Amino acid sequence: MHHNLKLARLWIALLAVSTTAVHCKTASQDVSALNAMYSSLNSPSQLSGWKSSGGDPCGNSWERIKCSGSSVTEINLSDLGLTGSMSYQLSSLTSVTYFDLSNNNLKGEIPYQLPPNARYIDLSKNGFTGGVPYSISQISDLDYLNIAHNQLNNQLGDMFGNLGKLQQLDLSFNSLSGNLPDSLKSLRNLKKLHLQNNQFTGSVNVLANLPLEDLNVENNKFTGWFPEELKDIKRLHTGGNSWSSGPAPPPPPGTPPIKHHSDEKNNKKPVVRELAIAGAAFGLLAIIIVAVALSKRKSSSPSSHFTDEEKHSQHKSFATLSSQELSKDSNTSVSKEYKGFKSLDSTSIDIKALQKTPSVSVRSSVSDCVQSFNDNKFANRLKVRRSTSIRVSPFSFEELKTATANFASGRLLGEGSIGRVYRAKYADGKVLAVKKIDPSLFHDGSPEEFSQIVSIIGKIHHQNIVELVGYCSEREHLLVYDYYRNGSLHDFLHLSDDFSKPLTWNTRIRIALGTARAVEYLHEICSPSLLHKNIKSSNILLDTDLNPRLADYGLASFHQRTSQNLGAGYNAPECTQPSAYTLKSDVYSFGVVMLELLTGRMPLDSSKPKAERCLVRWATPQLRDINAVENIVDPALRGLYPPKSLFRFADIIALSVQSEPEFRPAVSKVVQALERLIQSSSMTLREDLGRMDDDYDDDDPSTL
Repeated sequence: MHHNLKLARLWIALLAVSTTAVHCKTASQDVSALNAMYSSLNSPSQLSGWKSSGGDPCGNSWERIKCSGSSVTEINLSDLGLTGSMSYQLSSLTSVTYFDLSNNNLKGEIPYQLPPNARYIDLSKNGFTGGVPYSISQISDLDYLNIAHNQLNNQLGDMFGNLGKLQQLDLSFNSLSGNLPDSLKSLRNLKKLHLQNNQFTGSVNVLANLPLEDLNVENNKFTGWFPEELKDIKRLHTGGNSWSSGPAPPPPPGTPPIKHHSDEKNNKKPVVRELAIAGAAFGLLAIIIVAVALSKRKSSSPSSHFTDEEKHSQHKSFATLSSQELSKDSNTSVSKEYKGFKSLDSTSIDIKALQKTPSVSVRSSVSDCVQSFNDNKFANRLKVRRSTSIRVSPFSFEELKTATANFASGRLLGEGSIGRVYRAKYADGKVLAVKKIDPSLFHDGSPEEFSQIVSIIGKIHHQNIVELVGYCSEREHLLVYDYYRNGSLHDFLHLSDDFSKPLTWNTRIRIALGTARAVEYLHEICSPSLLHKNIKSSNILLDTDLNPRLADYGLASFHQRTSQNLGAGYNAPECTQPSAYTLKSDVYSFGVVMLELLTGRMPLDSSKPKAERCLVRWATPQLRDINAVENIVDPALRGLYPPKSLFRFADIIALSVQSEPEFRPAVSKVVQALERLIQSSSMTLREDLGRMDDDYDDDDPSTL
């Protein structure tokens, strides 16, 4: 009896241990994400218990990790001297609310996706480069964001509209530029804002109505009058800017007054009376100013202030909206459905001005491609677009001729139907890529066409897109881009020797996702949508961390003139005529690229048996067959891939390369499916993609 009792107790103890182990077992997507992070951080010894594959972070109490049940909720890796870069699987960490990698030696760009439900993110005091990822706009529970003391540059996207819970934002000590985005007005709970030691320009008026208690805008390039509404902030630092002196001018007639936060609490009649008197005085002053301006206009020459401004900036005048467009919603200001400054987007730059100016101001930033605006902001937006710019520099022909050794064949990086690309090397070690456009592609040698192309390409900015650095319009038409030493995806997949390290499965999926996001930006963020028309593996460049950079965008008008619209094997079936090309044709071409990533084969390969020469024709029947798909995977992977991930990727490809364009998903749906693939959702991809097809409306003109 006593012996049986002991056995019973032993079984109960074992059952308790077993139950605890099962309960503490970490969710698989969290394990996978932490494995990828550990590898990206160069497998640091400081993180005891961590592994690059498998393990149980919650059950085995990995260093600096906190959990709730089977989910990771906190990651605090600050002050550990970590190196490497951030992982691309962070969006899988859906339960993480606290994420701190501050004060390390991390490099590279901040990944597009971060823990989607985080409330606290601190990436400060590292060596991050690139821009602030626009996906931050979707982390709606964010309360604290600190990206200070890095090497971030570019302009700040209009990304704050959904971040109403944000209380502290620190972007100080970087090289961020451009005007402050309008969406900062949405930060209704923001108490602390540090922007010091950047290169921000324009005014800080967007901050005037925020409940700030700590504001630091020192050492930027801000101009204009500092708002009265901000002068009573407890902790305020404004030095090192070019503020205007003297009394601020009155607001335009009809401008609603800005509410002071103190006014909301102390709405006293004497203050109201004083404001009314001041408003009447300002109104009288405004009437006098308008009258004087009108009288001057009647007597002045056609060279008005607006023209003088343009002479000073060396810009051709912006095209204005037609009277019909303005009258559509004249009573309620510009229509909310009006998609961006479409007439401004077609603005050409005077080619003579391009040659004379030290640099060309091209309208840019993420906010340029955000498609809608509302309220009475037309004049203000126009002003912002004239002042907010990325500097695209002119290069002399002689300079580029010298840097490319007279466009020597030894400097040739590639050749396509539009022209050749050369490597330009400078004495200080700087290296650039120069695209020399075939002069026969220009109609009658029209310089305006090239200036318009520079304008369009120069305003494109995305972390997965190669940015335009400059141009040359002397003798030849040349576009100058950043140079990537790792070359193209085509080189990695098809020209590697036996000693080269093949791309891993995770890297291939990351390249697919980054490229899809670049195409999504062109198709669905920019207004009007930009067709690429030349998506192929040789136009996907790889940076030092093997992140993809899509090249050759904005040149669709040239592709329409060439007899061969695309590289062999990438053309969608409907593209027998250039006019038949749609956004879905780009999706097909990208599907072929994904097929290259999967199989390691070229789209057309005459060295293969006849039945296997056309990649799409050979592979498509096998993509839907679970038993056959593993037979077409790139042998260079040596079987090192998760089968579940393989089948999902094959399904995405199969949908993208369908022969009928209406059955292909929009690229945004492809992005979502690839993100779900990385997140290792428990849902099968066939269910995901089936839902994707259901969501897709064939009759919706916005997707065509």
